[in-house]
Amino acid sequence: MLISAQGETRETPEGGPPSKEEANFENLQDGAFCRTPHPPSGGMSWDYSSFTLLGRLEPWRSLNSIQKTIRDSSDILSGETEVDHPLCVDCTDYLLEVLDVELAITESDVQNYKRCLETRKWLSGDDREMLQEKLKGLELEEARLLQEVAEVEKNQERVAADLEAAQAETKMLEQQEKQYWEDYSQLKWQQLELNEELSSVEMRLQYAQLQCNQLEKTDVFNATFEIWQDGPLPVINNFRLGRLPTVPVCWDEISAAWGQTALLLLALANTVGLEFQRYHLIPCGSHSYLRSLIDDCAELPLFSSGKQNVFLHNKFDQAMMAFLDCMQQFKEAAESGESGLCLPYKIHVKKGLMEDPGSSSGFYSIRTHLNTEEDWTKALKLMLINFKCSLTWVSLSFF
Repeated sequence: MLISAQGETRETPEGGPPSKEEANFENLQDGAFCRTPHPPSGGMSWDYSSFTLLGRLEPWRSLNSIQKTIRDSSDILSGETEVDHPLCVDCTDYLLEVLDVELAITESDVQNYKRCLETRKWLSGDDREMLQEKLKGLELEEARLLQEVAEVEKNQERVAADLEAAQAETKMLEQQEKQYWEDYSQLKWQQLELNEELSSVEMRLQYAQLQCNQLEKTDVFNATFEIWQDGPLPVINNFRLGRLPTVPVCWDEISAAWGQTALLLLALANTVGLEFQRYHLIPCGSHSYLRSLIDDCAELPLFSSGKQNVFLHNKFDQAMMAFLDCMQQFKEAAESGESGLCLPYKIHVKKGLMEDPGSSSGFYSIRTHLNTEEDWTKALKLMLINFKCSLTWVSLSFF
């Protein structure tokens, strides 16, 4: 059995790769434990797996280790140590090479020690004291540096703690920044929506202001009630009021025209704050009528089918005369103000006549009783001219 010489593993100086001898020794170890050589010619089989090889050779091993290795090797070679198993030729050759290398290293160390001893002998006492003082200074410097290292380690721990706190704060700030940008994006989107809505509202307001300006310049009565003439026939809101033998206007159109005229008179009366006496005017389109306040609330129609007898008094004529009464009430109320209304044609309510001072005949009846279509249409025309003047007066006085 081989005696092992300190089989601990050490790295080479400077952390470099193993030397050539170390590599060979490692190869020998691998071979001793992994391969089984052929048995010798005597037929006896040897088991090399139980060999114990020397430890790895390292050039920086201690002197005691080297000496022990040499003593153990010498004992093995001289036979003083019993060997249970024979040593193969390859292992013996390698062992010899290792011993030669150990011997060379040992001789080199011996020479170095001798030189050191010789150098020590040559040193004087002053030099020794100087070296001793230098050694003490170096020891003090070493202690100081060790203290600085300890302080640096403490500072390093403190800096590490500060770094960890700063990293946690940085992470929190990053989360806050992310939330901030999310809130900013949401608010920016809301701002865009509000700006778009504000722009839309401003456009609508501008359009409404423009419409308001146009409406302020618009005469409501003139825009609502248009009065003109179509030849000898008066027209209100595209409905002809009257008829001639040469222009047979249907009675439905005449009734619609009377409805527009009744609505106009009621609007004018409301503008000046007038409440009619004796009659209550009710405009209902082509079926407008007046309700008598003195004759058991009798209804007087302002419409006709054309079948009334022109030789007899009829309700249609009574309604037109009552309408002249209401118109006269409006004229009197309008004339009583500071800017009094002056109508071009006079109204004779009791006789149901319209007076034209510039005409040869002078008076035109508004009734169909014993009247011609020409005179009846002329009376209606004079009445609408008075209404047209009333529209102008109301627009100038109240708007």
